[in-house]
Amino acid sequence: MSIKILTAAQIREADRRTIEEENISSLELMERASAAFVRAFVKRYTEKRPVYIFCGTGNNGGDGLAIARLLLSQQFSVQVYILGDREGATADFKANAEKLERYHRPVSLQKREDFPDIPANALLIDALFGSGLSRPITGQWAELVQYLNQSGAEVVSVDVPSGMYLDKPQDQGSPMICADLVITFQLPKLAFLLPESGRHILGWKMVPIGLSESYLASVATPYCFITTDTIAAIYKKRSKWSHKGDFGKILLMAGSKGKMGAVVLSARACMRAGAGLLTVYAPGCGYTILQTAVPEAMVQLDPHEEELSAAPPLEGYDVLGAGPGMGSSQTTYVAFKEVLSRAEVPLVLDADALNLLAKHKELLALLPPNTILTPHPKEFERLVGPWQSGFERLEKQREFCRRWGVVLVLKGAHSSICNGDGTVYFNSTGNAGMATGGTGDVLTGVLAALLGQGYGAFDAAVLGVFLHGLAADLAARELGLESIIASDLVDYLPGAYRKIADPTFSISDRVF
Repeated sequence: MSIKILTAAQIREADRRTIEEENISSLELMERASAAFVRAFVKRYTEKRPVYIFCGTGNNGGDGLAIARLLLSQQFSVQVYILGDREGATADFKANAEKLERYHRPVSLQKREDFPDIPANALLIDALFGSGLSRPITGQWAELVQYLNQSGAEVVSVDVPSGMYLDKPQDQGSPMICADLVITFQLPKLAFLLPESGRHILGWKMVPIGLSESYLASVATPYCFITTDTIAAIYKKRSKWSHKGDFGKILLMAGSKGKMGAVVLSARACMRAGAGLLTVYAPGCGYTILQTAVPEAMVQLDPHEEELSAAPPLEGYDVLGAGPGMGSSQTTYVAFKEVLSRAEVPLVLDADALNLLAKHKELLALLPPNTILTPHPKEFERLVGPWQSGFERLEKQREFCRRWGVVLVLKGAHSSICNGDGTVYFNSTGNAGMATGGTGDVLTGVLAALLGQGYGAFDAAVLGVFLHGLAADLAARELGLESIIASDLVDYLPGAYRKIADPTFSISDRVF
């Protein structure tokens, strides 16, 4: 089961329903959340460095006070600082302040000069503002956020970094905590997964706090986060009675002079991802390269020596992949247009196939339903035009998929996978080592192979993107981020498959 991503209002309703169904107080739910935070914090920070906790006077600050009390009980060195009018504080803040003051006297910050000197080895816990913030931080609050960001100390935010909006773009110049880690309650937040806000977080981790299961099951949202449960529900193990014909006859239309490496990467990935039979349709210059580098694949040659100039025969194939290294000349455009006009099988389009779609928008009307497109952000911009924020980009992705009835994988950190009804799944695997040439060609091959094995387009996209990122995660453990090259992802695909086939495999404790 995927994890739903909720709005700030839905999160408040989840809290309310939990309190109502369990007949507990909001203070008891706050205690539960704070205890979950502390368990994760203590597990990560085993060396007891000095802890400075900065609290507002709302419920996020109340969490901070409860966290302080629980850390003190575990012999951490803790100092609490409170900014804001305590007379106007929430009831739960006041209750936790009373509990804490039996053991520890918080310091009230009245002016800039009250901000403490922070040692370099300190751990700062940010509990200033929570998920309900919808306007810019100003005044002393903004000064404190800037001060903490410039301190050089490691910052851990409670639920969300102070200053971050969950449901809309940040205001220009609005200050926000830059968190080394966010320990967030129960669910990921949409803002964590979008570039403008997400880049303020080095890592984030979910901790369960027992929110109402009935509410989470019933609440509607177009956004979900992929988990190992998502993948377990999609992945199909092979029968011992299966044969190569059961796993698809794939045609890969790709390549041009000087770009045959992209074809090799895509073809090797297609075979490693489980394709039954693969034929590569390529220009004549690719024949020796392909027969040598990918002996498992068959090769059909285009009449032209250096580029694709004619549409290949499509009869007998179950899947068509197109784009890697293909070029975007007028000659190739004519051939590609003919292929689209005749295609009746699932398609995966990447790279130059996307560039041709962007250059010749009339081709979009020829796409069969549930065609998979896999653009990176610049390729997507060529298709839909510019955007001002990650939220607007996400809406453009959903609108594009609804209009054309396609599945679109927008590649990047937490790649977003959108189907024709506007549902979006965010990926949970992958790393910055994938920011290197050829990794997209590998993904094209993986997705074509999964379509050939009988997965539906959206399932194939979700599973393929997860496997692709997981292969990169396995590679990074051995090679480091900087040294990953695209062919490493092909080499680590077997390990990724072994992981998802293991019923004990989980990413629930991971820092994303």
